[in-house]
Amino acid sequence: MVKCKIFDLDAVLSCRAQCICIYKNNVVSLRDYNAENYTTFIMFNLSQFISTYVTHRPVSMFASDIETNKAQVKAEVEGKRVCVIGGAGSIGSSFIKALLPFMPRQLIVVDLNENGLAELTRDLRSSANIQVPEDYRTYTLDFASPIFERIFREEHGFDIVANFSAHKHVRSERDRYSVQALIENNDIKAKKLMDLLMEYKPEHFFCVSTDKAANPVNIMGASKRILEDLIMAYSAEYNVTTARFANVAFSNGSLPDGWLHRLQKRQPLAAPNDVKRYFVSPEESGQICLLACVLGKSGEVFFPKLGEEQMLKFSDICDDFIREQGLQKHLCATDEEAKHYAASLNSQPQSYPVIYTGSNTTGEKAYEEFYVEGEKINTTRFQSLGVVEQSRRHSMSEVNQLFARFESIFARPDFTKAEIVETIKSFIPTFEHEEKGKNLDQKM
Repeated sequence: MVKCKIFDLDAVLSCRAQCICIYKNNVVSLRDYNAENYTTFIMFNLSQFISTYVTHRPVSMFASDIETNKAQVKAEVEGKRVCVIGGAGSIGSSFIKALLPFMPRQLIVVDLNENGLAELTRDLRSSANIQVPEDYRTYTLDFASPIFERIFREEHGFDIVANFSAHKHVRSERDRYSVQALIENNDIKAKKLMDLLMEYKPEHFFCVSTDKAANPVNIMGASKRILEDLIMAYSAEYNVTTARFANVAFSNGSLPDGWLHRLQKRQPLAAPNDVKRYFVSPEESGQICLLACVLGKSGEVFFPKLGEEQMLKFSDICDDFIREQGLQKHLCATDEEAKHYAASLNSQPQSYPVIYTGSNTTGEKAYEEFYVEGEKINTTRFQSLGVVEQSRRHSMSEVNQLFARFESIFARPDFTKAEIVETIKSFIPTFEHEEKGKNLDQKM
């Protein structure tokens, strides 16, 4: 039989040879109709690739903390009513998978991504080790909508509320419209949610943050720092926690996730060659959020205990990714050269085009950090998790003043991105924003 790697999904559907379609963890299973037996398929195992080449961990770094605290986690989750906002995304869905083994009584999932909710449901109901609660519902809606408010009130709130709805990309910072949308979702709508929760206070409220909230250099990171101050202003009212953590390897919409799509479409791969980042696996992202949500004390921020030696360049990961496909890297100097080379590929290529460039867009941070000077850090409570137990935060009055300023700016038709930056600087004096006049949407 002929063995071939297929990068074109349409070609896969008509192929009669033994094929490999590389897309996430999935392999398109085809039968060789000219043979008596089914063909043997080779699978690109994404989870194994991540553990071997990205995290360099054969098991989750939080497995021991989950096991050590299993009884307490179970006591906090079993029989409880849970609402997960943004649950169709990479981290939200991983949180749900970490949560369900501890047997909540009810699970309500809210997300604007209708297709993502459908796939989440198929995934949960197709997994042998996951038991979906009898009361499991998904809703395609905005968590700041009147419909969500109605659901919340008629359900009389929830025991656990976890919010993963966020603009997470630095590319969200393009112009004044995208910046308004970013702040609207990450901050203004989040405040509306926090106020709603006051009507039926949850036992646990968790909202995901990012490592980029520590000494932010981009508006996305600054919006998450504002979010931290916002939710902590409610920490005396109900239990509020968050987590800063690294890039989630191959999460939806991430650069590595894009490589999978580019292979399918026979397009070149691109990556920065001067940016180092920390990484956690999708499984680990869900576990750190679960532990922070149910074990954290109100006002605490969790983060993974990772050392600088564990940071990786995207270009180095891409090199390993190319090799795992049985291909050689063909390094191109320009976008046009890379696209021309990709267009000339045959069905069994030996090499694949890549383009590596330096980072030259607004908002890219040269390094990552999980805490800043002045925060009280505890690294002994958990084996693989550190905890920011105390930090300097703005008061509710100061938060309200900032939000009033945002609303005033957005109400004007002639507001500018620069005004937003200056307003953020007045709230976060250490905010260092450099406008380079180029954003990620202008790069391949």
